[in-house]
Amino acid sequence: MKTIVGLWIDHRKAVIVVVSDKGEKTKVIESKVERQQGRFDGVRSLAPYEAQMVPADDSRESKFTGQLHGFYDQIISVIRDADSILLFGPGEAKGELKNRLERDKLGAHIEAVETEDAMTDRQIAAKVREYFQRKKG
Repeated sequence: MKTIVGLWIDHRKAVIVVVSDKGEKTKVIESKVERQQGRFDGVRSLAPYEAQMVPADDSRESKFTGQLHGFYDQIISVIRDADSILLFGPGEAKGELKNRLERDKLGAHIEAVETEDAMTDRQIAAKVREYFQRKKG
């Protein structure tokens, strides 16, 4: 049997379902990515020199991008040996991961990229099974 992988992803976590001869295994990877902090409800600080106390946007964005690369590296290490990959999730992360997989010469293994809202781990596993059952049948 081929190794198939279904992967639900957003910038906070990835739920990876691997189905192979050995059975089905689910792995969750938390990203630990910190998004830029914003002001709360448009409230402005009254502290003097506030702009000097807040890190520059480009350094925060660079830190965010670096953390995402580490997150994607962890995911790729788990799914590298997959024969078929289904990517799905609610936001931009699935497209970003698809681009990384293509850059790492794994793009040919991607079966589909779909948009899905928040799902439980059990719903994710069921979706992966159903998707690949339909493909087989």
